[in-house]
Order: sequence, then C-alpha cells, then structure tokens
Amino acid sequence: MIQVKNLNYTYKKSGKHAVKGIDFNIKKGEIFGFLGPSGAGKSTTQKILIKLLDGYSGDVKVFSRDLSSFNSDYYERVGIGFELPNHFSKLTAKENLEFFKSFYKNQNVDTDSLLKSVGLYDYKDDLVESFSKGMKMRLNFVRAFLNDAELLFFDEPTSGLDPVNSKIVKDLILEQKSKGKTIFVTTHDMQVADALCDRVAFIVDGEIVEMDTPKSLKLKYGLKLVEIEYYVDDKIKSATFDLASYGTNPEFLNIIKNHQTRTIHSMETTLEDVFIKVTGRSLD
Repeated sequence: MIQVKNLNYTYKKSGKHAVKGIDFNIKKGEIFGFLGPSGAGKSTTQKILIKLLDGYSGDVKVFSRDLSSFNSDYYERVGIGFELPNHFSKLTAKENLEFFKSFYKNQNVDTDSLLKSVGLYDYKDDLVESFSKGMKMRLNFVRAFLNDAELLFFDEPTSGLDPVNSKIVKDLILEQKSKGKTIFVTTHDMQVADALCDRVAFIVDGEIVEMDTPKSLKLKYGLKLVEIEYYVDDKIKSATFDLASYGTNPEFLNIIKNHQTRTIHSMETTLEDVFIKVTGRSLD
C-alpha cells in the first residue's frame, strides 16, 4: 500500500533536517505505527504521505503509484484524522460532517451513523462551539471516515480522550482494519500502539532505529524471567527464575507445591521500555 525509500526532508526556513533517509513499507490491511517523541519526524513523514508537504527527496509510492503523480483525486482514496480538531464552531456537529462530506464524490456514508459511533448523535444539532475538548476530538476523528477511504491516517487519535472514549476510538480503528482498510498511526502513546498496531517503527531525530511487531520487540528487549509472589506465614515473598528452565527448577517447584501463590508472570517489557532502551530517550 505504501512504499518509502530513502525519504529525506529539510525545512527550508529553519534548515532542520527532519527526516533522514528512512525506508519502510506498509502492507494492505495493516495497521502501522510510527512512534517517537515530539519533534522526531513522525508528523513530517505523515504530512508528506498526505501531500501537505512537498520538496522531499527519495521515492514514495502509494497505491503502487508515485505520490507526486496524484492530484486532488488522491483525497478520494485517503481519510485523515489530524491531531488538533478544526471545526466550524457556528455549525452543528451534523452540519460540520455534511459540509466536509460534500467535498467527496462518495456520498454514501451516513453521518448519523458516524455520530452514533462516537457517542455524539444526541448532540448532532448542537453548535460545536458548545462542545468539550473531548467531544471535538471525537467529531474530528470520524471526519476521517466520510469518504469510506481505503487508506487512513491518524495523528494521535486518542489525544485528549478519557479511557472510555479512547477505547471507543481504538475499537473503531480496529473495525476499519477488519474491513480491509490500511491504517497509518503516528503517536507517542505506547499503549495505543501496542493495542492497535501490527507493526511499529521507532523514529528519533529523523531516523528509524527499530521496526518490528510489538510482540517481537517486547520479546527481543524484555527480560527472560518469571517472577512469582507467594505467601509464607501470611507474609508476601517473591522470587525470580529463568524463563527457559523455571518448570524444572527445584526451588520454583517447591514454592508452588508448598506455598499459596499470589501472582506469577513473565517479566515482559513494555513498548515504552523498548523505546527507551533503543533510543536512550524518554517519550516525555
């Protein structure tokens, strides 16, 4: 779906080399996460892919076609969810969606269904200026679905949302994947990436430093250990064992045979831990 080779981009005014020779491919039907701290090059790459920035060097193909060869017809095939909401505050929620829907040739998407999907149907006739930040974020999110696009881009899709609405957004993204859509997500929220992405790329200072599935990365950089907590005379004790051999370790077997187990789990790392290990930087 997307092929990027030796992509470079330098901002003319500042001279900042924001993207430095990166390569990646995204398969049809895949959710691909572009992860990194602010200023790492995530949004620059996304802006190139949605044709908001030109003047790049390198090869970029989308739909097996050179990106530069597309005109406005490109936007009939892609849906975009920006990080910051941008609405007409004097229009209602439904009027906003109907207005943006009018830009597309595909007029088959039901805006009421979109509003229902993010819990805004009961407010469809309210002016957007009365909406909370979270409501504006949800309205902004569903605009990406107005043309039933085959390729979707989301920049920090759960930013500013409470846990309930964040889950709604993540479930809707996964629903799009189930329909065969391809999805490009930029975020610095590792929990979102872990929940959604088939593969992720870590970018820092304009360079991709690691790329794989979340599970493979966590296994690669995680500790190969098992930790068990158990009770001894009503006191909680803990012990750690090698993951490869704990099942035959006499001490481990003695604990589970003679003591009540409180918890037992592998010491799997998180994507945030992986990022810090790979880049030596935090995500703050």
